[in-house]
Amino acid sequence: MNIIEAIQVSKTYAIGNREIPVLSDISLSVKPGEFLVVEGSSGSGKTTLLSLLSGLDRPTAGRIVVDGADITDTTEDDLAPMRNETFGFVFQSFHLVPSLSALENVMFPAELRHDRKAEEKARRLLHRVGLAHRIDNFPHQLSGGEMQRVAICRALINRPKIIFADEPTGNLDSQNGTAILELLVEFHREQRSTMILVTHSQDIAQLANRIIFLEDGRINGQKQGMPIDAAH
Repeated sequence: MNIIEAIQVSKTYAIGNREIPVLSDISLSVKPGEFLVVEGSSGSGKTTLLSLLSGLDRPTAGRIVVDGADITDTTEDDLAPMRNETFGFVFQSFHLVPSLSALENVMFPAELRHDRKAEEKARRLLHRVGLAHRIDNFPHQLSGGEMQRVAICRALINRPKIIFADEPTGNLDSQNGTAILELLVEFHREQRSTMILVTHSQDIAQLANRIIFLEDGRINGQKQGMPIDAAH
C-alpha cells in the first residue's frame, strides 16, 4: 500500500476577483520508505504540493490520502496529532521558538506526546548532530547551520513515518547546506522513513529513489533513481 496518495489534486488561490491556479490535476503515489525529490523552477508549485500532502493546506479539488487516512477534509484538531506523530517538517526558515533553548525546542514535539524520555532523546539527537555544547543556547545565539540542525532534531524526535523538507538549505551557505542534506539522508536511511524533499542539489537528488519535475503546476516527467531497498 502507498503511504501517500494525491488523486487529481488542484489548488487555486483567490486574489481579489482573480483566481490563480497553482497546481492542476496532480496525481502522485509515494511508497513507504521512498526518498522522493521534487524539482522545479520558482513558482512551479513545489511548496504548495508539500503543503497539501502534509495537510498544512487544503486542495481546491481532489483527495489526499496519508497512511490509509483521507485527510482532505480532516479538521485541524484531528490533523494536529498526525502532524506531530506521523510527520516531521524541515523548512527553509527554521521556525524555532525564540524563548526556548536548543534542547527545549527539540523536546517540544515529544513533550506534546507526554514522552517521559523527551529530554533524553533530545540530548542524544543534539549530541549526534554535534550540538552537545549548544543545548542551553537560544536560537539567537546559534548560527544558521546550527539552527537548521536543531530544527532537524526537532523534526525527528518522534521518529516520524514521513519527513517533509522544503528547500531546507535555502538560507545556508553551500558547505552548511551540503552537511544538512547529508544529515537528512542519513536519518532517512537509518529510520527507514519516507522523505519528500524539495531541493536544487543535484548531488543529493542522485541519492533519491525518484525525482519528479513540476512545471507550471503540473508534473512534467519523472526520473527513477535507486531502488528503495538498495537505498537502505
